[in-house]
Amino acid sequence: MAIKPDAVSTVTGPKSRTWDSKDCLLYSLGVGAGAADPSRAELEFTTENSTGIAQRVMPTMAVVLNAGGLDFSAVGEINLFLMLHGKQGITLHREIPVAGTLHSTTTVTGIWDKGKDAVIEFESVSVLAGTNEPLFTNRMSLFARGEGGWGGERGPTNTVDIPAVEPDHQVIYQTRSDQALLYRLNGDRNPLHADPIFAQAGGFDQPILHGLCTYGFTGRALLHELCGSDPARFSSMDVRFSSPVMPGEALTVNMWDTDGGALFRTLGQDGRTVLDAGVFRFA
Repeated sequence: MAIKPDAVSTVTGPKSRTWDSKDCLLYSLGVGAGAADPSRAELEFTTENSTGIAQRVMPTMAVVLNAGGLDFSAVGEINLFLMLHGKQGITLHREIPVAGTLHSTTTVTGIWDKGKDAVIEFESVSVLAGTNEPLFTNRMSLFARGEGGWGGERGPTNTVDIPAVEPDHQVIYQTRSDQALLYRLNGDRNPLHADPIFAQAGGFDQPILHGLCTYGFTGRALLHELCGSDPARFSSMDVRFSSPVMPGEALTVNMWDTDGGALFRTLGQDGRTVLDAGVFRFA
């Protein structure tokens, strides 16, 4: 076993990241903006010079702007090819500006023994350079296959009960057959999402879509359906990854209203759950 259970509370950073208008446009296109309903062209997210429209940023871009990085050396020597994305959450402390520089600090918040496997949890806090104004917080859990079994605690069990009734809202988005090739330009160049030979070695017939791309499509649906397309109203979004998505699949985002937010679940085109236990908060 190569994992270091005593790495909990290890802090890395701060690390810096600078972005600009073009980065924001590329991210929006990577999560399908502008390609759905022609009456909702999403010009504020896909252009910077449309008449009378100011450019704005998709809130879920927080997952790629996060500069804290995941310093896996802090938690041991882990086979990254056996690592799965378990959960992802973001909290927006203010609307993301179109350009800027931020500093991110990442903390290992938990390492849990699941028997054969392990779960590693991180939290990264990003602030704007110069003012140290809080911008957003990322929460991530990674499922490390084959890294458990040291006799540690299994960790808390957090359940989200999705209602067994028809959703209050539903949005369907079609991904492109080259969606992963577009999304990878945001920074995640893992060949699992581009190289057919590498994907087949991992047990897939073809390259799969980034989980965070599915997350971005889902966040886009929540933004438009529940926040009136206003990023300033988007507060937090937490979800569990359940199944990979293939580029070209249609995604159905189902939402159930709650007090101050919504529960949500995203389905693939065959009806399987791809994102589950979703909790969304908005102003």
